[in-house]
Amino acid sequence: MATRSDAQQLDAADPLAPFRDRFTGDGPDGSWDDGPDRRIYLDGNSLGRLPRATPAALARVVQEEWGQGLVGSWAGWVSQAARVGDALAGGVLGARPGEVLVSDSTSVNLYKLLRAGIDARPGRDVLVCSADDFPTDRYLVAGVAQERGLEVRELASHVDEGLALGDLVAVLDERVAVVVLSLVAYRSGALADLVAVTELAREHGALVLWDLSHAAGAVEVDLSAADLAVGCTYKHLNGGPGAPAFLYVRRELQDGLRQPLQGWFGARDQFDMGPAYEPVDGIERFAVGTPPVLATAAVEVGVALTAEAGIAAVAAKGRALTDLLVALADERLPQLRLASPRDAARRGAHVSLEHPQAWQLTQALVDRGVVPDFRTPDRVRFGTAPLYTRFVDVWDAVERLAEIVDADAHLGYPAERSRVT
Repeated sequence: MATRSDAQQLDAADPLAPFRDRFTGDGPDGSWDDGPDRRIYLDGNSLGRLPRATPAALARVVQEEWGQGLVGSWAGWVSQAARVGDALAGGVLGARPGEVLVSDSTSVNLYKLLRAGIDARPGRDVLVCSADDFPTDRYLVAGVAQERGLEVRELASHVDEGLALGDLVAVLDERVAVVVLSLVAYRSGALADLVAVTELAREHGALVLWDLSHAAGAVEVDLSAADLAVGCTYKHLNGGPGAPAFLYVRRELQDGLRQPLQGWFGARDQFDMGPAYEPVDGIERFAVGTPPVLATAAVEVGVALTAEAGIAAVAAKGRALTDLLVALADERLPQLRLASPRDAARRGAHVSLEHPQAWQLTQALVDRGVVPDFRTPDRVRFGTAPLYTRFVDVWDAVERLAEIVDADAHLGYPAERSRVT
């Protein structure tokens, strides 16, 4: 059985340990509380912590660029989305310069690229998505299909193990235009095979549109093998609540795709203010309106931290943290069932445990200073953010959960869920 001393030794040998001090802790002055009753935050896959450099970066934009430079600062702001996109491409996503743009929300970007992909495959009338994918992805696919008179084929992905390639093969044919899938499943953390899925779709002439929301900044991604992708920046990339998302379009596809939201930031000769819309060449044709300058400045800080740490090292620690969590759950929590892939190579940086009173357990954990989240059906989800989560944090969190379960301390909490879980 792993001991707390074992976890401390793993922390002592962790090459990413210094990055924890680059984030704001829970103390009133932002310090880290390492005491036995400290809060343990295991929800970085929903909202990442605040990097210490972010307030100064935002203050600089507000006080100097906006406060002093005023409209003259647009000389730098106008290229911000592409500049931060390039940093994200090379430092985190395995893409080339000019293939990633920070823009809009994940939902809006998914809509833009889905519509563009459909138009690039004329004569095809089928969209494919996973029945277990994040609701927004499924809702958008259904909505676009209704708009365009298309058929939707939903893959029956396993709620814990994720996509089986054989199930995908069964729904692919020459009618499929676009396949929409998440690289890391939001509920279980199951990791799909980006290369194999994309190759299968290409054999049938279809495009794959990947949602990287739970993957970006948590696992190694090689977008050189992909066609289209979107993702958010407020989880493992620590861009802050409501931070703008990103989109990826393979360079060779860009000039052949035309997105449906024809805003002036995506137009050729933008300041000519011409009478008709003509998209600019390159990735910026997928922009729409005036970008969120302040929010993108926060994204730039988070992306730089992940790139500095190195995504290979981040992903390796994520596997080690979740391996420890799984091993400890096996030993200390026989009442809960692992609801994520057991093989670390097949999951992202979060793990779900199933229990009939999972919502009550989640409430009890929060009161005991451990912050996970709840996901249906009956799952407590633990996000281990490698840049600031320690091995001893995982050990202590499982120990507190075991104490709650052993004492039935969760049964006094309401079974009715709140709006935010």
